[in-house]
Amino acid sequence: MPIRLARRDLLTAFGASLFSGGPLCRLAEAADKGNKGAGLFAGAYMERQNRYGVAVFDGDGNILSRYRLPARGHGMASGAASPWLVAFARRPGNFALAIDVKSGKPLLFKSPSHTHFYGHGAFSSDGKLLFATENRFESGEGLIGIYDATDSFSRIAEIPSHGIGPHETVLMPDGHTLCVANGGIATHPDTGRAKLNLPEMQSSIVFIDSRHGDPVAKFDVPQRMRRLSLRHMAIDHKGKVWIGGQYEGDERDTVPLIATACPERGLDFPDLPRNRVSALSNYVGSVASSSDGERVAFSSPRGNTLLIVDAAKCAVIRQQNINAVCGIASGGKGFLTTSLSGGIGRRKHPLHWDNHSAEMPHHPPSM
Repeated sequence: MPIRLARRDLLTAFGASLFSGGPLCRLAEAADKGNKGAGLFAGAYMERQNRYGVAVFDGDGNILSRYRLPARGHGMASGAASPWLVAFARRPGNFALAIDVKSGKPLLFKSPSHTHFYGHGAFSSDGKLLFATENRFESGEGLIGIYDATDSFSRIAEIPSHGIGPHETVLMPDGHTLCVANGGIATHPDTGRAKLNLPEMQSSIVFIDSRHGDPVAKFDVPQRMRRLSLRHMAIDHKGKVWIGGQYEGDERDTVPLIATACPERGLDFPDLPRNRVSALSNYVGSVASSSDGERVAFSSPRGNTLLIVDAAKCAVIRQQNINAVCGIASGGKGFLTTSLSGGIGRRKHPLHWDNHSAEMPHHPPSM
């Protein structure tokens, strides 16, 4: 059941209002700025006192509004047809915070007691449904929970992810097919973030028809690289999915961390320069495509590296050294990055940004 919190309740529970004017006033100002083309973004963060929240900021790195979270956040979901930004708990948390972009009002909701979130989700093309990656932790079955965004994010259905450990999901351009990255790693809330099945883990990319839950296509990671966990994704201008992985084997191994997938051609690992891929230190923290879909960026906080790939040519066109870089969002003609060390682009804050950032819709509609 969703939990609706009045603003004073959220203040009491999580200390939600942090700036003068409160989140409603500041977010209204931010939305107006975004509508003028400046662009707005959001990211989860941790403060030095181990307090957690999600912040809205502009492309210059100015923080415009903050909301408290009950624990550490992770990824976010937004869509052009939705008036909501949703911040998910980090695995294996069971809460999500939805923010009405027009009014700034927050709404906290939870996954059912038998599941936990995996930190990511995607809206339907009309913005009325939210698809969230989840785990039925007693059986280990991966799920996609379906929530009604027009009814306080009540959970109305679930479909299988056809794998273990579904991490990120994206909606394909056809408007009904979900692409899911099953990371292959089993977890349970009783053991926190412990990885329970590394010897037999099997990651996969699955294309699923969201209307009935049947798989359209499924592609497993080859046996020779079985310890590669495919996690994060972005779609390019031709509808091809780009995927970043995290390697759970020997840190001295060099594995192809970047993959592509489409239902017709399967899972492929582009032949990128070995020295470029090794700079990612066997860990891709986030993936994002540019606003025109012609470039795809991959970050590694372990390697302090941002790689930008030309999607059509499958070629690295830029490699940047950015300390603890992880969050990526398309911003104008380029990418806006956040870092675990507090950076938003060139701006620094006394916060630790979590792995992901997201662009907010410029013209959130009413439902």
